[in-house]
Amino acid sequence: MEEFKPKRKNTAQPAQNGQSAPHTRKPRTPKPQGENAANAQHKPRRPRPAPPATAEQNAAAQSIPAPRPRRPRQNQNGAAPQNGQAAAPRPQGQRRGRRPKSPEHLEMTTPAIPMHICPLGGLGEVGKNITLYECQGDMILVDCGLVFPDADMFGVDLVIPDFTYVLENRDRIKGLFITHGHEDHIGSLPYLLKKFNVPIYAAKLTIGLIKNKLEEHGLASSAIFHEIRPRQKVTLGCFTVDPIHVNHSIPDSLAFAIDCPAGVVIHTGDFKVDYTPLSGDAVTDLPTIAEYGRKGVLALLADSTNAERPGFTATEQTVAEGVRRLFAKAGKRRIIVATFASNIYRVQQIIDLAIESGRKVAVSGRSMVSNTEMARELGYLHAPDNVLITIDEINKYPPEKVVLITTGSQGEPLSALSRMAQASHRQVRVGPNDFIIISARPIPGNEKTVTKVVNGLLTLGAEVIYENMYDTHVSGHACQEEQKLMLTLAHPQFFLPVHGEFKQLKRHAETAEHLGYIPKQNIYIAENGQNIRLSADGMTVENTVTAGAVMVDGYGVGDVGNVVLRDRHHLSEDGIIIVTAAIDGSNGQVLSGPDLVSRGFVYVRESEELMEGARTQVEMALDRSLADNLHDWASVKARVREALSSYIYRRTKRSPMILPILLEV
Repeated sequence: MEEFKPKRKNTAQPAQNGQSAPHTRKPRTPKPQGENAANAQHKPRRPRPAPPATAEQNAAAQSIPAPRPRRPRQNQNGAAPQNGQAAAPRPQGQRRGRRPKSPEHLEMTTPAIPMHICPLGGLGEVGKNITLYECQGDMILVDCGLVFPDADMFGVDLVIPDFTYVLENRDRIKGLFITHGHEDHIGSLPYLLKKFNVPIYAAKLTIGLIKNKLEEHGLASSAIFHEIRPRQKVTLGCFTVDPIHVNHSIPDSLAFAIDCPAGVVIHTGDFKVDYTPLSGDAVTDLPTIAEYGRKGVLALLADSTNAERPGFTATEQTVAEGVRRLFAKAGKRRIIVATFASNIYRVQQIIDLAIESGRKVAVSGRSMVSNTEMARELGYLHAPDNVLITIDEINKYPPEKVVLITTGSQGEPLSALSRMAQASHRQVRVGPNDFIIISARPIPGNEKTVTKVVNGLLTLGAEVIYENMYDTHVSGHACQEEQKLMLTLAHPQFFLPVHGEFKQLKRHAETAEHLGYIPKQNIYIAENGQNIRLSADGMTVENTVTAGAVMVDGYGVGDVGNVVLRDRHHLSEDGIIIVTAAIDGSNGQVLSGPDLVSRGFVYVRESEELMEGARTQVEMALDRSLADNLHDWASVKARVREALSSYIYRRTKRSPMILPILLEV
């Protein structure tokens, strides 16, 4: 019979004098030795009797390979212990090596690949759109537009983006993608291509419009074009660009899904959602937007032009019905329609209505003529040959048989409609037998010039339909509900409103915030020139690059800056006074003069007393300079300018520009 053994008692002494009792370690179970040591990680359980194995199990067991023997611990010199030699102890603080992390775990801990978005125009303004995308050293551009000058930009013809940053990175830019053919998206291309012949990727009609523009600058033959179509992806460097069809006021309008290692960015361009577009067009490709949204969109850059308008943008079919009613109202009068030269949809509508009413169609305006011919050649504009006539033939037909399509809907000073309003057009004389439709909404800042043209036409006796009097124009930009639809389908992680003044960008950002699923910190209103670093980990503004406005005046590009504009503004307000005098270079004596010439300040013959007093002030300033033995001509001119300016302001409260010219003899 087995002998009974009592349990081991705790022999530790109780704590004395407040000291803690010593800890008694529980005796450890000896580690198994031999070949079972590798498998003894836990306390062994009592084995259960196994059922007898079948013949199939015995055969399978024979095919199982033997377990791999455990690799012995190495000594400090890297050699394994020999013949019972103990392995070198592990240095204090050194942990046992772990298995390498799985690829999935490494992907979770590795920082996300970033990309950079750098808008060089189109933010805080309507026009001058151009955006640069960069990822892993590769770059692409989207759009290259212009903006028309403000009223205070005296003499300036166009305003284009500053291409400094683009030219600095010309070796990294793989191509330029164009969303559509409006001036605010293609207008600056001639000025960029003169310095950097970047390959252009655009739709068929857009390429035609660009070529017409480049012909004027002699660049059409050297430009590199690549025609793209919706859903035909283009890969440049690490970028894959997927063109997506959208509705706008011009055919072949595209949004771009830009895929790169950092993620997918959707750049909408100008868009709206027209569920009943004109024949030959399709609805905005919402399923593709939604498909990208399900897969995951890193950022959305969306059109903000109509962000302040609730609801949906009206369909182009509304214009067709409105203009049809106006054609009936015109009766037996001649119809003149002014619209944008690039608005091919509107031109087609007018041609169709002219055919219905039995009228011939003539086209006026250089850009309108060239765009119409190009659109017919490419198949975007359909007009029978027996309907179209030249501008010189309109007087051969009675007024009720003629429709004239012309440029000048924005009141441009040299446009055909402006010349008609001034009675200076060579072929067209406007009178009471004319019914004029301005089928466009004034661009902000052009209201005064449009009003001037309308007043001139009304003075000549014509009836003029303009602005919102009838349904003669609908916007090509999305209103709030369409913007919500785009945001919801794309479901981006980050949102950057683009294309609009700050108030429009702000309202678009508020719309996105109110949807609720884009965190406020992920919505950002950027500024031109900000270099935005974007990744799945977050969004930051790293720095700013050169971006601004370059003014084009005639053949001069960039030679009109803020200083020149300030001088022009000064001249426009107070005029100029030119002071000339001949001075002996040896002794400083005045040999002739001083003479004063006024332009834009006062009429000299009616202000002889004022001009005589001004001449006396100049003589006194020259005498003081001679008395002080002052021969620094710059200092002498400064004294003359200060003395004359002070005198004129005391007498007239005006500050004309004063230009002293001293001739040393």
